[in-house]
Amino acid sequence: MGKADRERWDARYAGLGPGEPGPPDALLGREDLLPAAGRALDVACGRGTVAVWLARRGLEVDAVDVSPVALDVGRALAGDSPVRWIAADLDAGLPVTGPYDVVVCQRFRDPALYPALAGLLAPGGLLVVEVLSAVGDAGGPFRAEPGELLAAFGHLDVVHQAEGRGRASVIAVAPS
Repeated sequence: MGKADRERWDARYAGLGPGEPGPPDALLGREDLLPAAGRALDVACGRGTVAVWLARRGLEVDAVDVSPVALDVGRALAGDSPVRWIAADLDAGLPVTGPYDVVVCQRFRDPALYPALAGLLAPGGLLVVEVLSAVGDAGGPFRAEPGELLAAFGHLDVVHQAEGRGRASVIAVAPS
């Protein structure tokens, strides 16, 4: 992403409030898929609303984002919740090691990271990915092509997959 991207995201997050903790969009109505305990990773966590939600559900969370401003907002939202905030440029790869019982990546698309996301899962671990999609939208450089997520994560046990209205999502479980 580089310095310019970090500064752009810092400026965006500086103008936003803390937000409310909540599940990733693709997991709404499927919260029972989450384990009661374990480790979780929130990739491109932004203000940390998902990371804090996961922590409040009993998981120890690593939350990664390029924006120190966003991480500061998340840190304030988290209070004493067990979240480790990590500033990192994801263009350089993921700065963490697994295994994780839950890996979430919402609203950040980098197909080069797809194998790493799946590789961080513990046996039986849950993967939740949602990105912008060309399906039902005009397309563009930041939008997944039709079938992209299923092609990337179809080797896992896919519990849910959807494409349409400019979004694509997959929820999958690593083999035990």
